[in-house]
Amino acid sequence: MQKLSLSQTLSQKLSPQQIQFIKLLQIPTMELDARIEEELEVNPALEEGKEEEDSPDEQYENQEDFGDDFNKSEDVNVEDYIRDDDISGYKMQGDGANGDEEDREMPIPMTSTIIDSLMSQLGFLRLDERQHTIGMQLIGSIDTDGYIRRDLDSIVNDLAFSQNIDTTIEEVEEILFKVQDFDPPGIAARDLQECLMLQLERKEDLNGHVKLAKQIVSEYFDEFTKKHYDKIQKKLGIESDEELKEVISIITRLNPKPGGASGDVKTQYLNPDFILVNNNGKLELSLNSKNAPELKVSRSYSEMLQTYDKSSKKDKKMKEAVTFVKQKLDAAKWFIDAIKQRQHTLLRTMNAIIQFQYDFFLDGDESKLRPMILKDIATAINMDISTVSRVANSKSIQTEFGIYQLKYFFSEGIATDSGEDVSSREVKHFLKEFIDNEDKKKPLSDDKLEKMLNDKGYNIARRTVAKYREQLNIPVARLRKEL
Repeated sequence: MQKLSLSQTLSQKLSPQQIQFIKLLQIPTMELDARIEEELEVNPALEEGKEEEDSPDEQYENQEDFGDDFNKSEDVNVEDYIRDDDISGYKMQGDGANGDEEDREMPIPMTSTIIDSLMSQLGFLRLDERQHTIGMQLIGSIDTDGYIRRDLDSIVNDLAFSQNIDTTIEEVEEILFKVQDFDPPGIAARDLQECLMLQLERKEDLNGHVKLAKQIVSEYFDEFTKKHYDKIQKKLGIESDEELKEVISIITRLNPKPGGASGDVKTQYLNPDFILVNNNGKLELSLNSKNAPELKVSRSYSEMLQTYDKSSKKDKKMKEAVTFVKQKLDAAKWFIDAIKQRQHTLLRTMNAIIQFQYDFFLDGDESKLRPMILKDIATAINMDISTVSRVANSKSIQTEFGIYQLKYFFSEGIATDSGEDVSSREVKHFLKEFIDNEDKKKPLSDDKLEKMLNDKGYNIARRTVAKYREQLNIPVARLRKEL
């Protein structure tokens, strides 16, 4: 028998406006432009331009009221949507008479890709139509770094299904060898060993060193990758260390990625969210001007509401039109407020980080970084840890000594002999310094590095040394060995 029951539960849910604000907060500057363009397209009541703003103190005094415009009654208050479009309420780095220069598009130079170059070189070979098609298939299988990693069996199948050409691995490999003679040297290799051999084949051998280099790559490649130079020297009967060094130098100067300089590789630029300037010992923080877009509510949409307010005829169609206009105006006002709230949250968080790491931001000395976790900043600005995490995860700051990701400044603390906590960044700084200054013929092991750090007063275990070394992308001692 089915029973009916009544229960009361209490749950907390984010409003759609809060969800949208969270998304706005976590996106970096480069993506903010696209998000604003998207909003401008879907909401005709939102326009680009300046408008008079309330003071920041009044605007953010009560954040709980954020987004309440959507919950107002259907009565339209025309005055809420009529503003003078005069003054921008934020002073941003980059504002000024020449601000339009940033928006000018730079001309894109005409460049040919490496695939275009290879196709052109293929045309100079005296190949029949069948061989030319196989050559085009091989060139199309080349990765951006210049390698063919697709098995020849698969390429044979590709030719059968897509080109209706019944061929064999031997025939495809014959055409592959022709493609491997193209420029740049090493192109279309199937692995690193073959890539190096293709480049060595084109080198002139004046003193026999190239011959030894070929022998190392073909017969002792595993020992070479593991830097077992003593074994190589013994097996090849190379008498002097100097001669071995010259032979190894020939190999290490080869290009492991022959396709890496192709014209289709695009350069990406990091656009910082914050700009920090040291003005005679006083740190001045500003937002990137792209973080402070000039947005306003459409005057024409506001005038529609004025017309409605003065109209004596208020039928059903008129009310539906006004409801639509009001929704768009509310959405535009909310979006403008959300952008300003984003600016306010970014500045509060970054100012707290600067205060916490003030000594570092004065001169950029990594040894002055203090241990800092998300909770420290969240407590300082009285916000949730998740909010600080969203700000720190994808934002960066430009200083006079480089551009840093905000998450760079967060690190755990390590106890010293004196009982103080120091940042793990400081320990990594000294670890890198020890490795940079080591004798490359006898690189320092993790055990030795542990002892050296302990001697400096850092209580750190060998496994932690190994973890920090890996985080710094530094290989083990054996792979750091040089002749």
